Order: sequence, then C-alpha cells, then structure tokens
Amino acid sequence: MSTKNKFFISCEEAKHICDKSQYGEASFWEKVKLNVRLSWCRITRAYSSNNNKLTKLVEKSNIDAIENDKKAEMQRKLQEEMSKY
Repeated sequence: MSTKNKFFISCEEAKHICDKSQYGEASFWEKVKLNVRLSWCRITRAYSSNNNKLTKLVEKSNIDAIENDKKAEMQRKLQEEMSKY
C-alpha cells in the first residue's frame, strides 16, 4: 500500500476485502478499512451492493449438484471408455 494512512485503501483492495468479507474471511481491521472506504466511495458501495445481491441470489437459487459418489462413478466410466480407444 503506497499511502501513509492505514485506513485509506485503494478501490481494488476494497473490492478484494469485500469479497473476503462475503465469505467470512476478512479480519476485523480489513472490515474497518472497508467501512471507511464505503463511507465515501460510490464505486466501492456499488460493488459491495452488487456483490451482496449476487450472493443472495446464489443462496436462494436451490441448485442441485451431482453428489460426489455419482460424480466419481461418472468419471470412472468415462476413463474406461476413453481407455478403449
């Protein structure tokens, strides 16, 4: 970080911290820095808002994924078929 003040971070760093915060990986001080940035940066606020909306949509989507054992079985069968040729 090129600035002397530890509370003012770049927009790119704020976006990274925002992503980390979404997954519960941001530290207390990172959250403080992010909140300082959010208080005055329109671009970071928009990014954070869109990030929150996307997270909520993904959680609400009820996507059913293939179970791990079925996926492993499919991979095994594919490998068997590919080894024939």
